[in-house]
Amino acid sequence: MSHPARRLPTIAAVAALVGTVVVTAAAIAAHPGQPLAAVRPVVDTYFGTPVTDNYRWLENLKDPEVQSWMHGQADYSRRQLDALPGRAALLERIHALNNTDTRRGGTVRRGNRYFYQVTTPGALQPKFYWREGIAGEEHLLIDAAGMGKDSGTHYSLDWYEPSWDGRLVAYGLSAGGSEASTLHVMEVDTGKVLGEAIVRTDNTVLSWNRDNQSFYYMRFNPVTPTTPAAERDYNARAYLHHLGSNLDGSGDAVVFGRGVAKAVDVPEGQGGYVLTSASSPFAVAAANHNLDANPSTWYVAPLAAATGADAKWQRFASVEDGITQVALVGDTLYYLSLKGASRFRLLSTPLAKPDIAHPRVIVPEGEGVITDFGTASDGIYYRVRQGSGAQLWRASYDGTKREAVPLPYEGNLFGPVTEPTQAGAMYNVQGWVRPAQMFAYDPAKKQSADTGLLPPSKIDVSQLEATEVMVTSHDGTRVPLSILHRKGITLDGSHPAIIDGYGSYGVVNEAGFSPALVAWIERGGVYAESHVRGGGELGEAWHLGGFMATKPNTWLDFIACSEYLVDAGYTSPKRLAGTGTSAGGILIGRAFTTRPGLYRVVLDNVGMSDTLRTETEPNGPPNVSEFGSVANEAGFHGLYAMSAYAHVRKGTAYPATMFITGANDPRVSSWHMMKMAASVQAASTSGLPVLLRIDFDAGHGIGSTRAQREQLLADQWAFALWQFGDPAFQPVK
Repeated sequence: MSHPARRLPTIAAVAALVGTVVVTAAAIAAHPGQPLAAVRPVVDTYFGTPVTDNYRWLENLKDPEVQSWMHGQADYSRRQLDALPGRAALLERIHALNNTDTRRGGTVRRGNRYFYQVTTPGALQPKFYWREGIAGEEHLLIDAAGMGKDSGTHYSLDWYEPSWDGRLVAYGLSAGGSEASTLHVMEVDTGKVLGEAIVRTDNTVLSWNRDNQSFYYMRFNPVTPTTPAAERDYNARAYLHHLGSNLDGSGDAVVFGRGVAKAVDVPEGQGGYVLTSASSPFAVAAANHNLDANPSTWYVAPLAAATGADAKWQRFASVEDGITQVALVGDTLYYLSLKGASRFRLLSTPLAKPDIAHPRVIVPEGEGVITDFGTASDGIYYRVRQGSGAQLWRASYDGTKREAVPLPYEGNLFGPVTEPTQAGAMYNVQGWVRPAQMFAYDPAKKQSADTGLLPPSKIDVSQLEATEVMVTSHDGTRVPLSILHRKGITLDGSHPAIIDGYGSYGVVNEAGFSPALVAWIERGGVYAESHVRGGGELGEAWHLGGFMATKPNTWLDFIACSEYLVDAGYTSPKRLAGTGTSAGGILIGRAFTTRPGLYRVVLDNVGMSDTLRTETEPNGPPNVSEFGSVANEAGFHGLYAMSAYAHVRKGTAYPATMFITGANDPRVSSWHMMKMAASVQAASTSGLPVLLRIDFDAGHGIGSTRAQREQLLADQWAFALWQFGDPAFQPVK
């Protein structure tokens, strides 16, 4: 996307404006044309501790001066990356691999109807389809890539929810990777789009009523010029909508949320939503802190009474009760709970009078982690993760019988996809170096069959290998590490390597096949995934091991895994790149500010970096339950320890670094990467490049097109190979 020329302030002008700007001649000479950020210190004092923020002014993203600096940085970075000779061929290879196979996913079943997304070779965005029966004819519903072609932006399908009878589907569309969804409804058989167009339905949770003509949906509150940024995406409420009425949502009855009813105490959080089923006369509501899979506060009410603000919601569980997932089956609630069971239990209780203190145990805690479940006519199918793989099990509704579902081969199983009125389950099996296949289990035959929804991959994976090891961290804890590489490589420290990590919210970096990653490995590259504390690989105890005050374990585990790659001979510090995305920005940011000499390259992608300021941004308050708050002293000290931005030190030889952001990011404001780039550019004495890559038609990456994702990968890997000294990636002087 091109931009008009923008006049940048001269160094002298910036110095005169702020009074004191120190820029070394060496830094200017090393990176001519890269715009400098003015230093304008702001000092905040937290519980007697002063903290200086030199680049607070960059948080005002609408300021023309900030916009000018952003475009100057982005243009400079683009010139550097486009000058790498091997980048074009690398991008071509990534594109070829990404466009070799047809992929289907996101399957939802309603009766015998299947709804899913398809990404075909050459398509920029997945298309949304449905079919009657697994072998039925495929029908196109939505092609988001065909929208907005003349507007200079792109549209994304953010979410979808078919009605219980499969005749209608509600869905959300947004522009430019913003995830700012507008809710629409379509007739499935005809493709006719109904009149509904409801904004502020970002990340909504939508549940149809049994009449298939009305639904509950979550909506954020209206934003006014005086609405603080921290309240824009907070305390969303649940509404009841009837098709054909209040087409823009105005006048829809609010039924649940904080402040809706004085008699119903709903805690603060990002969203409140309602869940239903086709078979139950009850509804449950959740107050969720961060719209994630962590424990919520739960309520129940008769479905017939949940029609307005006077709905008689009764709280039956708090966050401390550890309930993460629920399903309503007739008069019974089935749910996953981690209370007293770090690896989860599957339990049940009557909906008319839930008693979670005395539940029926359907599946007790075991050695593996129960991660998901679905209800079918023949029982409850549930997934158990153990190590890098997973197993599918089936339990009777009364918990008296449990049996493993025989799989075609061992791997990492995703699913299950079930339908309460139908027997059996669908699931996906794949691995780090094994492409996905989609199977359907028939309980009558006690066997699975390939559905054919995922054709056999045309990518040669015969030379790829995944090695699983346990690494000893700083305190003696054993941390899982997955290492992907070519078979038979010599462990002589010569290989270019990338190590990735996340470590927050109990999220797991699951084993799954990435076609594009073949482009890195076939060049002799090593790719490692660190399963650090803060994630959920080993259950809730693993999550809590990298949580708030224990958060340093997250980046110290990552450093230990990085050291293992060096000590074991996979790579060396001069050929090692560390990377993290989103909350993984805490991990990679603190890893390279703690051990800058361990990495030659850092790739910080939409990373959370200035954790002391996170609460001031729209998506900040929901993260308090995960990271803490500066409103109390313990929270401040924890957040200060996490802040990579607060730990950038002048006079330090930092690695070659690329900070990556999307200008429309609704999850981690782009100023995180901007402030980090400005700070490291001013502080580093290594002379290595510190780039800020900005995509002005992207957000957090969730709504990006395939082409955008491919361009980003090519930029990251080309940048790393340039810095590793690969002859094919050295700029021509």
